[in-house]
Amino acid sequence: MDVLKAIAARSSTRGYTAEKLTPEELDTLLEAGLQAPTATNRQELHFTVVDGDAPILFEIQDAMGARLRPTVDFWYDAPTVILISGETAFRWTAVDAGIAVENIALAAEALGLGSVILGCLRAEMLGANRDKYAGAFNFPEGYDFQIAVAVGRKAAEKAPHTYDKAKQVTVL
Repeated sequence: MDVLKAIAARSSTRGYTAEKLTPEELDTLLEAGLQAPTATNRQELHFTVVDGDAPILFEIQDAMGARLRPTVDFWYDAPTVILISGETAFRWTAVDAGIAVENIALAAEALGLGSVILGCLRAEMLGANRDKYAGAFNFPEGYDFQIAVAVGRKAAEKAPHTYDKAKQVTVL
């Protein structure tokens, strides 16, 4: 799929089939994330792949639900979740993680898969259980959670968002 078509077609998928990604699909998504540029070519990101039915994900969901919305499934039954961690002390890590997660989301769209970027985990992942989660997801020493993306085959469709170019763009 042409990259501009993938950008135009992509939307957040909030419902997936149970079918697992193939090893080739997962490898393509990880390569897309790894190929994302990083500030000063630091390559300070780490990618952790988790099955969508991993107990630790449900533990995080329960903790988040108690604070936010108890009826929301934050993973939307996705068969795969990719967590991106990065060097805590590097000032551009969050930006670099954002670039990498968008690469993964666009690669998923190009493969005919759905994805939803999960920033809502941040407060829980960096809260009181920070060290526990870092250990559970094998984050390298000195790395913290940055962002995650759930990926799988779409069981729900959603149109791409609309925008108001005249209101949102200024050309000087």
